[in-house]
Order: sequence, then C-alpha cells, then structure tokens
Amino acid sequence: MAIIKSVRGFTPEIGKDTFLADNAAIIGDTVIGEGCSIWFGAVLRGDVNSIRIGNHVNIQDGAVLHTLYQKSTIEIGDYVSVGHNVTIHGAKVEDYALIGMGSTVLDGAVIGAGAIVAAGALVLSKTIVPPNTIWAGVPAKQVKEVAPDQAKEINQKIAHNYAMYASWYKE
Repeated sequence: MAIIKSVRGFTPEIGKDTFLADNAAIIGDTVIGEGCSIWFGAVLRGDVNSIRIGNHVNIQDGAVLHTLYQKSTIEIGDYVSVGHNVTIHGAKVEDYALIGMGSTVLDGAVIGAGAIVAAGALVLSKTIVPPNTIWAGVPAKQVKEVAPDQAKEINQKIAHNYAMYASWYKE
C-alpha cells in the first residue's frame, strides 16, 4: 500500500480510479485528480507547499515533486506524463506536456501545453517553455517546434498507455 501521510494538518486527496504503486509516497498538501497513476518510488512531497495534479496524469517511477516553503507550488494539468526519475520543484506543467526521463524542472518554470522536455534536460528557474515546443540540454533550450495536433497525439498516447499499464495492477 502506498505511503499516504498527513503533515501540518494537510491530508492528501486522491481522485477516483487513480493507481498508487505500493511504495509511492503522497504527502501533505497534495491533490491528485481522477484516472492518474503514481508509480513505484515516486515521491509527491506536499509538506512545505501545495501540489496540484490534474486528471489522467502519470508520474513515473522515481519521480520527485517538491516545492519551496511559502514561495513555490506545483501545478500539473491534465494528460501530463512525468518520466522516470524526473524532479519537478515548484513549477507549472500545462495540459498534454511531456517531461522526459531524468529531467529537472526548477521553481517558477512554466512548461506550456503540448510541450516536450527531452530526457536529461535541465529547465532553469523561471524559464517559460512555450506550448508545442521541444526543449533539450543543460540548461534546456528550445530545439524545435511541434505541430499542436502532433504534440497532443504523442502526449495523449503516452498518458493513455499509462492508464492501461495501471489497469494491469488492479486487484
């Protein structure tokens, strides 16, 4: 059973049909929408500020979501995929975005709708990633634009695949 822990009077809220892996940790002021999946070893640490996750979001294995005390929050839209071993610290990620494996998104950054952050990228604090663009590198820079329908199709397919994977774990 996942670790679900209240802190400072905040108890996590988890939407219906959401899969929580056995060792996922959901802490404090964290609200997760419907149809999400939070995978093995993921930590959503809403102890110092709020984490808000939309519907049909997948937070993959080893991801860490955290914030700055009284300074930053996390907002994640619908149909977002957060790859394995990603760190999101006090950032906003809009609908249908994809955060690639091993990347880091820092405080105050905004990842636009349909944007893709490539694996291993470092999105610096307060960076604005426009919708339907691909960003890569350390520090991350824009490398390409993507047609909105193509970005939505890619990201929606991944989100739907993760919903299917989560269904395999229902008891």
